[in-house]
Amino acid sequence: MTTSPTRTVDGVELPAAGTWKIDPGHAEVGFVGRHFMLTKVRGRFTGVDATVEIGERPEDSKVTAVIDMASVDSGDRTRDDHLRSADFFDTEKHPKATFVSTAVTWDGKRGTLTGDLTIKDVTRPVALEVDYLGYARDPWGNDRTVFSAHGKINREDWGLTWNMVLDSGGILVSKEIELSLDLEAIKEA
Repeated sequence: MTTSPTRTVDGVELPAAGTWKIDPGHAEVGFVGRHFMLTKVRGRFTGVDATVEIGERPEDSKVTAVIDMASVDSGDRTRDDHLRSADFFDTEKHPKATFVSTAVTWDGKRGTLTGDLTIKDVTRPVALEVDYLGYARDPWGNDRTVFSAHGKINREDWGLTWNMVLDSGGILVSKEIELSLDLEAIKEA
């Protein structure tokens, strides 16, 4: 028996209930910080393992993710090595970060995903605004669903406090970090 990879909920097409595994080759877990409080510095984590459990009711859905913190890539090796150091992620002692959802609200193709983000053994709540972008079947017969999400955090809430005061009175690295995620997930049998 074949089941449809999508369904209609309140007149809106959404992914079918079940387990959807994030495709790491088509996952962008990115961040944006400010350098000198002016320039945007973008980075991403390439090592992401995540599962989305879509509930019969969208608000019963759950997400779990593990991020390989050493996989940080900002396009500058010196900066990435600094991010991996004890000044920031301390990847030797804390190689992984995790996210476990705690609540989902949903309206149409948008929702809010709230969960616990753990970095360096510090766990804090995070809220992400989520958009369901659609469904596609790939050339190999896999059913894929696509989501994007964004939010903001204060990095100091996770003990990521390294900084330098500038002569002009500002700081070198912003405390506020924008999170941006673009994810494709494959329906598991």
